Amino acid sequence: MTTSKLTIRCDEPDGILLLRWFAIYATLITIAAGWLWILLLTQTSVSFGSMGQFQDSLPEMPRTIKLLTFAIYAALACTFIPLPVNVVVAAVATRAVAVGSGLWDTVLIVGLIGAVASTLANLNDYHIFTWMLRLRKVAKVRNTRIYNMAVRWFNKSPFFLVTLFNALPLPVDIVRILAATHRYPRVSFAVANFIGRFIRYCFIAYLVYYFELSIETATLIMLALAVIMLTLKILPGLMGSKNAKNAS
Repeated sequence: MTTSKLTIRCDEPDGILLLRWFAIYATLITIAAGWLWILLLTQTSVSFGSMGQFQDSLPEMPRTIKLLTFAIYAALACTFIPLPVNVVVAAVATRAVAVGSGLWDTVLIVGLIGAVASTLANLNDYHIFTWMLRLRKVAKVRNTRIYNMAVRWFNKSPFFLVTLFNALPLPVDIVRILAATHRYPRVSFAVANFIGRFIRYCFIAYLVYYFELSIETATLIMLALAVIMLTLKILPGLMGSKNAKNAS
């Protein structure tokens, strides 16, 4: 395939029906949230008096409540709602929360539900980015040299790159944007997202459960990694601004 600069025009139909997608997405979230709310109201052992009481009650909650909460949270976390998912994955995978009876069923349950929910969230990104590209001012990015260099890199192995950037704890914004601007097929995009997130979440769940980390320890480790990744993400921009200021 040639670069998008040669094959895609901003006036070509993109096949995206934004309202239909978000109607489906909102329906799924509403069903899950309604189910969760009913379960919470019927569980008299759950205490909402304080965060500490709620946390103490968490291990005693039915597994369905824990997994529904996890799924809804992960399904909301996307570029436009930047919630830290790895932290919650680590907490859910602890032995104290006990979403599984052993190592491997915990790993598979956390990995599967987390991957499905995160794929929904990433499809939000895909649809919103595609919609934004209908604006001619935004679509002009396809005519830039940097964009076409990135597209040539992306074209070499798009499925592998989308999978890799979802499997590793790296900022995946650039790959999502490239997939949308280059009109990478949604099905392939979703499958690559699922595989990558499944690998990542299974790996986190395995380490947390195998080493018997507490909720507090697992959360602190994931938060520290999130801070490191955020620093690596914004540091080049800060350094660039500083160098430009010094040069002026």
